[in-house]
Amino acid sequence: MGFRGGHNAGVLAFAVAAALVPFALPNDYYLTVLIVGGFHTILVIGLNLLMGYAGQVSLGHAAFYGLAAYTTGILTGTHQWPVPAGIAVALALSTAVAWLIAVPTLKLRGNYLAMGTLGFGIIVYIVFNEATSLTGGPSGFTGIPKLSFAGKVFSSDREYYYVVWGAVLLLLVLSQNLVRSRMGRALRAIHTSETAAAVLGVDTNRYKIFVFVLSAFYAAVAGVLYAHYVTFVSPGSFGFHTSVQLVTMVVLGGMASIWGAVLGALFLTFLPEALRAIENFDILVYGAILILCMMFLPGGLADGARKGWDAAAGLVRRGTHGAGAGKGGGR
Repeated sequence: MGFRGGHNAGVLAFAVAAALVPFALPNDYYLTVLIVGGFHTILVIGLNLLMGYAGQVSLGHAAFYGLAAYTTGILTGTHQWPVPAGIAVALALSTAVAWLIAVPTLKLRGNYLAMGTLGFGIIVYIVFNEATSLTGGPSGFTGIPKLSFAGKVFSSDREYYYVVWGAVLLLLVLSQNLVRSRMGRALRAIHTSETAAAVLGVDTNRYKIFVFVLSAFYAAVAGVLYAHYVTFVSPGSFGFHTSVQLVTMVVLGGMASIWGAVLGALFLTFLPEALRAIENFDILVYGAILILCMMFLPGGLADGARKGWDAAAGLVRRGTHGAGAGKGGGR
């Protein structure tokens, strides 16, 4: 089985596992956490394309997440638009804003690019807070309808779980194909050396703008799914803290690894929930776990999982070889 065959088997196993997980859960609480993990996974896969593959840092990605959530929320909640229409406009608006931001911002590099995206995120956060008549201000915006298509309302958590993780699977396959395409090679070349890539004929500006807009589109998809699941949005979900959390998920999962994005998003979604039992010390344990992961897994969770798999496979091969040698010696 070649690499592509192994990749397809991995995606198929992931899809089957995602489909079966709800039947193994003891209650709907875990289903809710998994749905939130799905939102984070979509966000982090998109951000990993930008950071891990193209090497462009964004500290304002939560802004696109929130922009899409508020847009569909206002259109469907206040103006009674059909949900699909609200979602379509929210996705279009978020990607259009991303393009407008990308054109001037991606001329910056390194720390200046990070500061530029951070500034955009802060501006959007302030607008969410101050445009009270439109967004509800710090109190948030309520009355967003549940997700519905063609008369079908996805009201139960289990139905919504399949919608969210179906979107995750679709975007994961899209990302895997993109990073293995010519465009993916161009993005990695930009990450390695933008100057060298330009000398070799790569249109670095065009590719950087494209991946930034694509990454924002992923964030917008997560935003619309979030808004119609929670039916309430507030500025606190789309601030600087969320942007930093997303960057942490990318780094911890493994830069330039789509599966790493999935692992990082799920790990940092479940970790705070697992630490609720030690309420007074959870933040200390959370920080310590992150530090230990960074120290002993510099390549991220995906790299650690790969090394663990290779080590286990090596042990199995040595055991098989030893058993075969023992039988040969017995004869």
